[in-house]
Amino acid sequence: MKKYIDVISVIILLTILGGCSQSDEVNDIPPIAPTESNLGIFPKPSSGWKGESDPYNTTGWTADVMPYYENGKFHMFFLHDAQNKPAGEGFHDIHAFETEDFVNYDYEGRAIDYGNPGQPDFAVGTGSLIKVDGTYYYYYTGHNGTSAFLEENPRESVLLATSDDLENWTKKGDFKITAPEGYYDFEFRDPHVLFNEEVGEYWMLVSAQTDARKAVILLFTSPDPSTDEWAVQEPLYTTKDEDNYLMMEVPDLFKMGDYWYLIFSENWKDKITHYRVATSSKGPWEKPANDMVDGQFFYAGKAVSDGNNRYLAGWTARKSPETNSGTKDFGGNLVVHELHQQADGKHLAVKAPSSVSSVFANSEVPEIKETSNGVTENENGFQIDASEGQAKIVFQNLSGTSKVSGNISVSQEANAGIFLGGNDNPSESFRIQLEPRNNKIIAINNGNFENVVYYDFDSDTEYHFELYVEDSVAVLYLNGEVALSNRIYNIYDSAWGLYGEFGLTDFGNILINQD
Repeated sequence: MKKYIDVISVIILLTILGGCSQSDEVNDIPPIAPTESNLGIFPKPSSGWKGESDPYNTTGWTADVMPYYENGKFHMFFLHDAQNKPAGEGFHDIHAFETEDFVNYDYEGRAIDYGNPGQPDFAVGTGSLIKVDGTYYYYYTGHNGTSAFLEENPRESVLLATSDDLENWTKKGDFKITAPEGYYDFEFRDPHVLFNEEVGEYWMLVSAQTDARKAVILLFTSPDPSTDEWAVQEPLYTTKDEDNYLMMEVPDLFKMGDYWYLIFSENWKDKITHYRVATSSKGPWEKPANDMVDGQFFYAGKAVSDGNNRYLAGWTARKSPETNSGTKDFGGNLVVHELHQQADGKHLAVKAPSSVSSVFANSEVPEIKETSNGVTENENGFQIDASEGQAKIVFQNLSGTSKVSGNISVSQEANAGIFLGGNDNPSESFRIQLEPRNNKIIAINNGNFENVVYYDFDSDTEYHFELYVEDSVAVLYLNGEVALSNRIYNIYDSAWGLYGEFGLTDFGNILINQD
């Protein structure tokens, strides 16, 4: 297929004085173009955006995404995580991508800068924006953990920047919401703002802890954001004893069909984006039997709708060092799922955005490199009999952005899946494995468990899968219901394949499309 990733000229800042001054003007420096841009369906920010001589000018990563839709365009604001953070400078300023289709992204550079060491937003945290009477209100987290600042100030607060064009933002220096009485001022962040039509008022959800260190999603209400008046209410949701989450980060609230959904991410226990469901925005909130739509490498999912479809945007973590044996680190690549409701009209499911899947229109049968004993090739695919061990089909290397698709049926006692990023031996590679007897899909990194999403399998049922691969990101979708996002290095340096073990597996209609 044709190369569909736009290589673009982007407008960004040469040097940022606002972060080192007392000025509230965010964009007051003439922009320049970066030295490079290489964005695809799983983008990260370009390097070179500050000029080659600036020590902050290193590889950048996408962290918490704050999506906003208007007039046919998705504005994908995100926390920019630089690989190198010079001493004395702040971090996690807000940058933006723009896209109409989740295929072609324009990198717009910095939107909101971090402050100086004496300001509450020396580091910037997650937030959200809303438009009211022609003005955009961007509520975000201010974080300053320096000892001098903490002598007289809380570590975290909710701050505000405004704009009339979504490009030029002015910080409102006299606006600040801090943890109210009874709540811990070290953990108070991630404001999410919406107009709640059910009650006719503006709501702000904030991730917080009580003084007793119990995680809550705290609710503030306002008749009009232009008044800067936000009144604290009772928590919208409190962690349950059986979960005992330390912090429920990056909350989101929206309605689909007849149900309201509350989304949050927990980064200390399971490191997963969870959701709750209710028939009212006020609850009570029900925990689904499976309250996750992706695994531990997809974090801080927030939803956005164009009025017809709704999407969930998060990031897939990188590793440090950048090898399969590295440790999961903060920030990575933007990953977007399309959200929909399961057949019951209540529980959430995800699939690849239709605009992304439709790009891969010209599929072909992959070239086989080798097959092992126990593999029978048929017209539409392969049957694997691995009752006593493991059997495999090895294909020629992937190259570039790719989609692998097909159907799979796994007997109840068997495991089966896809291997890549290693060698011709599945056990010495990165495996994405279906385990029907355990009702889960797991990622195994050279023999070590790495990632999981749960799924209620039916015995000997055929499921459709799609695997999207770009650079070191690989996202598996099963039956348009769940996803498993992964970070896999060396994908293009080795063959990939299918395997089964301890039973019978049927693979059908295996196709590949790559740029």
